[in-house]
Amino acid sequence: METQDANQGVDNQRQQAAASFKAFMLKNSTKSNLNLYDHLARLLTKVMDERPQNVVDVIEDMSRGVKRGLLQDNQSTLRDMPLTPAAQHLADQQRLLFSRVEEVDQEEELVETPLPNVSEIGYYMEQAGVGLGREEMQRIFLALKQLVESQPLQRCRLWGKILGTKSNYVVAEAEYREGEEEEEQTPEDEERETRDDYEENEVVEEIDPLPRSTYKSPPVVPKEANRTGVNKFGYYVCKEPGLPWVKLPLVSPAQINAARQIRKFFTGQLDAPIVSYPSFPGNEANYLRAQIARISAGTQVSPLGFYQFGEEEGDEEDEAPRDSYERNPDFEGIPVPEMAESLSNWVHHVQHILQQGRCTWVNLAAKPEDEFDEEGDAEEKEEEPDEPEPEKYSTPLRGVPRCRPLSPLSMQLLCCVPTSGQGHMHMPVERSLRTYT
Repeated sequence: METQDANQGVDNQRQQAAASFKAFMLKNSTKSNLNLYDHLARLLTKVMDERPQNVVDVIEDMSRGVKRGLLQDNQSTLRDMPLTPAAQHLADQQRLLFSRVEEVDQEEELVETPLPNVSEIGYYMEQAGVGLGREEMQRIFLALKQLVESQPLQRCRLWGKILGTKSNYVVAEAEYREGEEEEEQTPEDEERETRDDYEENEVVEEIDPLPRSTYKSPPVVPKEANRTGVNKFGYYVCKEPGLPWVKLPLVSPAQINAARQIRKFFTGQLDAPIVSYPSFPGNEANYLRAQIARISAGTQVSPLGFYQFGEEEGDEEDEAPRDSYERNPDFEGIPVPEMAESLSNWVHHVQHILQQGRCTWVNLAAKPEDEFDEEGDAEEKEEEPDEPEPEKYSTPLRGVPRCRPLSPLSMQLLCCVPTSGQGHMHMPVERSLRTYT
C-alpha cells in the first residue's frame, strides 16, 4: 500500500510539472504573438511530412520558414528593395565627386580653368531638344573636373557619349600642356622594332636556298604624331561619371581605313576583341578611337566667319595643310533665321581625313637613300617599266577645303544650336552624305 501511494504521488508530481511546463510553452510572445508549443508542433509536423536529409543541420532554417509562413499574411505588400552590389559600388564612387578635398587654389581655379561652362552648354542643348539631362551633365562636369585635377591638361571638354551593349562610354577630349604629354609606344611599333632587331641579328647559312616570292606588300602608312592630324587631341573614356578615366591610344591610318569598312556594336569593354571581316588591327579601344577620329573630322561645323586661320600658316594656296585655327575677334554673329534656313552660313573648321587615313598626305613612293643599295637600285630600275608606281602612293591628295560654306548636295544638317555672338558650342551636330572620312 505504501509503495502504491508513493508511485501515485510521483505520477501526480510529474503531471503537475508537465502541465506547468505546457502552460509555460503556451505563453504567447509579446512581439510575434506566437507560442512555443504551437511552433514546435508545426515544426515537428513539417519534419514528419518532408523528412529532409540531415534534419539536424537544417532544423533552424525550417523553423525560420515556419515563422515566416505565419507572418507572411500580416506583412505589408510594400517592401524595401535592397541595393545591388553594382549600384552600391557606383554610388560610393559618385559620392566622391561631390566632396571637395582642397580649397587652397580656389581663386586661381576660378580665373583659369581648362573646362568650359557645362551648364551653359547643357542649356543650349536642351533648347535644341538634345542632351543628356541636367543631372547627368552635372555629374559629368564633376567627373571632368576630377580628370583635370589629376592630369596636366590645358583644355578639356565633353566630346560625347557612346552607347554600348553592356555599358556606355563617356568620352572627354583633352589637350595637354606644352611638354607635359608623354610619348607612348603602340604594340605595332614594338612589333616592328622587334622584327627589325631579329632580322639584323639573324644569320642563316643555306646550302640550297628555296625560291623566294617577289611579291612586295604595299607600304605601311605611318601614323601622325601627337598634336597633329587625327592625333591632335587625346581622348579619355569612363563607363559612368565617378569611375576611373582611361586614356585611349593613338590611332593609326590602318585602323581608320579598317573602321571605314566594318560596322560593329560597342560592348563597353575596352579590351574586347573586334571580330570582323576585313580584320581590324586592334581591340575595342582602338576601334573606339578610330571612330572618334572619323566623327570629329566629319561632323564639326561652325558659323561662317567664327573661326579664322593663324597668320603664320600662310595663304590657302600653300601646299602645307593648316592644322590650327583661332576665334575671329571681328565676328559679329549671324541672325538666327539666316543660320537656320541656309547651309551656306555653316562651314567645316577641322581637317578632313584623306583616303590614306591621315589628315596630311605623305609620299610613300619616296624612300630615304640609306634604304637603297647598289643591287636594289639596279633591280628597281629594271622593274620600273613593267611595274609603275601606283598613283595613290605618289599623287598628293587634299581634303575638302576648310572654312568653306557647306553644300546642300553634300551635307545634311541634323541639328544645330544657333548662336548669335554667343560662341560656337563645338559639338558634333551634323552628318556628311559623302564619304570624306
